[in-house]
Amino acid sequence: MKQILAFGDSLTWGADPVTGGRHPFAYRWPTALSEALEDRVHVISEGLGGRTTCFDDHAAPNERNGVRALPMLLGSHYPLDLVIIMLGTNDLKPQLCGFANGAQGGIRRLVQLVHLYPWKTGIEVPKVLIVAPPACCQTADGRPPAQNRSIEESRKFATLYETVAKETGVAFFNAARVVEPSPVDGVHLDAENTEKLGKALAPVAEKLLFD
Repeated sequence: MKQILAFGDSLTWGADPVTGGRHPFAYRWPTALSEALEDRVHVISEGLGGRTTCFDDHAAPNERNGVRALPMLLGSHYPLDLVIIMLGTNDLKPQLCGFANGAQGGIRRLVQLVHLYPWKTGIEVPKVLIVAPPACCQTADGRPPAQNRSIEESRKFATLYETVAKETGVAFFNAARVVEPSPVDGVHLDAENTEKLGKALAPVAEKLLFD
């Protein structure tokens, strides 16, 4: 059975923009991805609310820097066949970074960490799929996205991340092609869109793992 590590933030964790809680297990995109690929894969969901690509959040109750967290997760979950990375939305918080090119640098470093990890002899380096998060939007009542994230900067994710994918020889998927954030907070996905993302990623993952 193939193993996939889904490494992300609250969009991967399954944050519900209406309740502030978590979507039911069945609607989270790692679950939908696993079900779409049936019994051929095991998807490890590693989503953490507030996680960034590479920026420290000293006001947080836990370690949110993805660059610090990923090596530990690679070690605890190997062997892995595919690592899916979807991060960057929290990098747009003005107090942390605020710019999409900062997230681009973080994504590049995360890919490097997968490629350069000291895998044990006989363990193949897993493939990597970079997923550009969906662009943020205004809320239904005209407010900016939660915590004043920049909509303009969020729209740059796809172009910047695709550049990294080409530079590093990994796969790329633009989530904005298939999902959009809820107008409740302009950032998080409702249950339908969260599930839709997992189903949309299935053929991409299938090609990477089985072709």
